[in-house]
Amino acid sequence: MSLQTQIKDSLKEAMKNKDAVRLSVVRGLSSAFMNELVATSRMPQDELSDEEVIAVITREAKRRKDSINQYVEGSREELAEDEKAELAILQEYLPTMMTQDEIRPLAEAKIAEMGADKTKAGQITGALMKDLKGKADGTDVKAVIDSLLA
Repeated sequence: MSLQTQIKDSLKEAMKNKDAVRLSVVRGLSSAFMNELVATSRMPQDELSDEEVIAVITREAKRRKDSINQYVEGSREELAEDEKAELAILQEYLPTMMTQDEIRPLAEAKIAEMGADKTKAGQITGALMKDLKGKADGTDVKAVIDSLLA
């Protein structure tokens, strides 16, 4: 069963359980999937690949994280809590991200391959992110590379 199909089933389940937050998040995802199909010039009845679905969910999760930071900075804790609840639901659909300890050996190998130089940190991060697409958070990868090159 594809990830997009699982999310469609979650929509029905959220309606039955009258789970307003989950229903809102899943409807938002369905809308984002439709927007992605339109943006890639495909028909609405088509399905996205699991990689594309994960990319859309990751983008939505990043938006929630940014909103949480802004609400916390603006002393709007109640709105930040709403965003945190939505983020938790989105993360249920994402694969488990690698920790910095798991990223470190891969980063060390990539640095050795490309040559350890502080000026190439961005290039190394970009190359490693290509290898770890969907498996690691970019901020964690950047932090590991910066610590190794420091």
